[in-house]
Amino acid sequence: MIDNYRHRGLRQKLVAELKKKGIRDQRVLAAIGSIPRHFFLDKAFDTWAYKDMAFPIDAGQTISQPYTVAFQTELLELQPRDKVLEIGTGSGYQATVLSQMGCKVYSIERQKTLFEKTSQKLIQMGYGRIRTLYGDGFAGAPRFAPYDKILITAAAPFFPSKLFAQLKVGGYLVIPEGEGEVQQMKRITKLSETQKKEEHFGSFSFVPMLSGTSVRV
Repeated sequence: MIDNYRHRGLRQKLVAELKKKGIRDQRVLAAIGSIPRHFFLDKAFDTWAYKDMAFPIDAGQTISQPYTVAFQTELLELQPRDKVLEIGTGSGYQATVLSQMGCKVYSIERQKTLFEKTSQKLIQMGYGRIRTLYGDGFAGAPRFAPYDKILITAAAPFFPSKLFAQLKVGGYLVIPEGEGEVQQMKRITKLSETQKKEEHFGSFSFVPMLSGTSVRV
C-alpha cells in the first residue's frame, strides 16, 4: 500500500471541497485529510478515490461519499475517548475516521465476506484497535454497551429501539431513516431511558440496512 505525494495533495483538495460544502469541525477535516481513502478501494479507482463520490465495494455495498462521512461524523460531536458503535463497517473508512479522532470504536458488519476482508485490512493499516464484529446491526452489541455515540451508516427502515437501549443517557444516535431511495438524516439525543429528542438534517441516500445474523465477537 503506497501513499505518495500525489495522494496527499488530492486529499487536501478534498478537504478544501468539504469546507466549501459546509463542514466546519477541524478534527473531522484533519482525520479525512490524513487517511488514505484509496487504500479502501480497488486499484481501478485509485485516481478517483479523492473525488467526493461514493463507489462500489464488495457484497453490493458502497464506500460512502466523503461529504456524507464528514457530515455524519460532525453530527456526533465526538469527544476524545468516546465509545462509539458503528452499524455497517463496509470498507472500514468511516471507522478509521472515528478512530483517528480518538474514539474507541466498535463496528458491526452483516456481510461475512466484507467483514473478514475489512477486518484484515484495518489490521494491516494499523487500526487493529477498532473492534470489528460480525452480526446483525439491528441487534447492536449489548456486551460492550453503553455507548456514548451510535452511528448508522445504512438506510434504516424504522427506528432501532434495541440500539437506543444501548446508548448512554445524553448520548447521540445518528441515523439515515426511511425506506426507498431517499432517507432523512436524524440525530437522536437520549434524554432518558424512555425519552428522546429528534433533530432533522436533510435528505441523503444510503444502501439499505439488513438484518438476520446474531453478533459474534
